[in-house]
Amino acid sequence: MLVVQPCILEKSTVFMSHPLVGIIANPASGRDIRRLVAQGTVFDNNEKTAIARRVLLGLEAVGISRTAYMPEHDYGIIPRALSLQSRETRKLRLAVEPLPMTVTGTGIDSTNAARLLAEMGAQCIITLGGDGTNRTVARGCGEVPILPISTGTNNVFPSFLEGTIAGMAAGLVALQRGGAQAVQRVPWLEVAVNGETQDHALIDVAVSDLSFIGSRAIWDLSTVREIVLSRVAPATIGLSALGGALLETTFAEENGPGMHIMLGQSAKQVLVPLAPGLITWVGVTAHQRLAINSVVRLQSSSGTIALDGEREIELSTFADVTVRLRSDGPYVVDVPATVASAVRAGYLKRSQVS
Repeated sequence: MLVVQPCILEKSTVFMSHPLVGIIANPASGRDIRRLVAQGTVFDNNEKTAIARRVLLGLEAVGISRTAYMPEHDYGIIPRALSLQSRETRKLRLAVEPLPMTVTGTGIDSTNAARLLAEMGAQCIITLGGDGTNRTVARGCGEVPILPISTGTNNVFPSFLEGTIAGMAAGLVALQRGGAQAVQRVPWLEVAVNGETQDHALIDVAVSDLSFIGSRAIWDLSTVREIVLSRVAPATIGLSALGGALLETTFAEENGPGMHIMLGQSAKQVLVPLAPGLITWVGVTAHQRLAINSVVRLQSSSGTIALDGEREIELSTFADVTVRLRSDGPYVVDVPATVASAVRAGYLKRSQVS
């Protein structure tokens, strides 16, 4: 079970009649090597465009009039979503503008877009991507809540959401109509090398024997020797599924939300859905639950560190690497709680005037 901190965002002293909602749609999500070695769902950019279109319709339906999005050169997801309006009788009325930023075609674009949206006073950021996309957004969004829509490969942080509902929920949060439980802060993992913070992971940190970053994606656990998880829950996929397979009691979260796992040749094995359609037995030599602020010192060795399933940091043999489970991760929108609260408050009702 995910341990979160309910958050009541402070209301502005001035009523915001035109709150801003940001959209960060990653055209590169869901294209890694796991498409070749597993049976991952393909979210092409046509589908992302359709999702984005429904997001915009949902935002407008609840009263949002301003949106800003991350520009990208690969496909133009949001501009294409806007062009779909020619097929409808009703045109979108909300203002949709690209962020004034330089596009590099790398993950830094998502971080820069999130940071710019935070500086502009955005009340919510909708993301289309996977765990990796949301990790780069979390670097820059500060205290702006994220509403993640899954369009990646191994997705634990984002959920498979209907774009219409996601847009409505984000709009309700931006209008401060989502209730006290609409936004929750989730834990994440801080990675430090030789005492200096290098990066954060939303779900998992894994140590690989592979010396180079290469294709980035982790899909072969025979190369992985150690894993740290920020959350442990069954019915997930990817490296986090290993923690779920090791749960010994339904109420195991009382021992801490995270887990440290050592892999290797062992009589103890668990069955893990490592990627869509890729299920394998994994040997576990040791594991323990982690409470908030627990620090794990990884075993010294050369190799690479993967963050949320993608190799990001190359290590030397003498590197001192620690992973701390922290409670100050990004704020995330709880879509069911948001919509339910709005219904109870009557925000989705009106009286017909005869």
